[in-house]
Amino acid sequence: MSISQRTIKLILATCLACLVASFLDLSSAVSAGIIALLSLSDTRRSTLKLAHNRFFSMILALTIGVLAFQLLGFHLWSLGLYLALYIPIAYKMGLEIGITPSSVLVGHLLVQESISLTLLINEFLLFAIGTGFALLVNLYMPSREEEISHYYTLVEEKLKNILLRFNYYLSRGDGRNKAQLVDELDRLLEEALRLVYLDHSNHLFHQTDYHIHYFEMRQSQSRILRNMAQQINTCQLAASETLILAQLFSKIAGQLSQTNPASSLLDDIERFLEVFRNRSLPKTREEFETRATLLQLLREAKTFIQVKVDFYKKYGNYSKLNQK
Repeated sequence: MSISQRTIKLILATCLACLVASFLDLSSAVSAGIIALLSLSDTRRSTLKLAHNRFFSMILALTIGVLAFQLLGFHLWSLGLYLALYIPIAYKMGLEIGITPSSVLVGHLLVQESISLTLLINEFLLFAIGTGFALLVNLYMPSREEEISHYYTLVEEKLKNILLRFNYYLSRGDGRNKAQLVDELDRLLEEALRLVYLDHSNHLFHQTDYHIHYFEMRQSQSRILRNMAQQINTCQLAASETLILAQLFSKIAGQLSQTNPASSLLDDIERFLEVFRNRSLPKTREEFETRATLLQLLREAKTFIQVKVDFYKKYGNYSKLNQK
């Protein structure tokens, strides 16, 4: 939520709560606006959770306050007893978020020197109006779908660039690679996940976690790419082997779309693995290490694709809907 949107919502919730409380001729009507001000959060779900916790905190506070004033009368030490009992209990029950607004309501009982049912209903209505308007103004949340879709494009382009960079290094026989693009991809994925988690919190009712699972899947692939980058740094393969790997990375780069299951690539990698397994055994330590690196790169590539295939099997229908 931008600062301007939050400011407008705070103004609307506060002023409307005060107006309604005044219209109903409630005592301390401004308190409804203060409660609205304190109850507005960044997302619908967090605002609802805030209201839920503050409601039970208010019930607890008024109960302890009534008992304290009934036992000791309407004095300052009665308020002290209320605070001494209420604050630790609220923390123990996880209701500390409501200490400030609830204590304001209890303060009204002290000022009015009354614990009548009429005044208690007045305090409940102040809470209900303030919280209600905070929830009401938070019903509007701007759609983030366009921004999320943009991250899909950025992430897939970055993945493609990394794989094509592998292709370039292997084709030229130059393995130097600082994995800078992988670092950039990781930062991009962190930004995307922050956005989709925030968007997810703005949906009060059931929805698929497709966006979250998608970017988490890409994070898994990013970790695999980082391992592969380190192996490419040290590998010294024969020209035929580097050409095979370069072509494979180029082919993978062409099948990164979220709607592409890429399952055919698993068969290609398995064929390459079978070819290299059936070759004659390495005769020197250098040949052995080279063969091990080659097989490890192919296995990493297979895992990279398998992560995508598993994701597509589970969420393929959602990815098609997401593209429409």
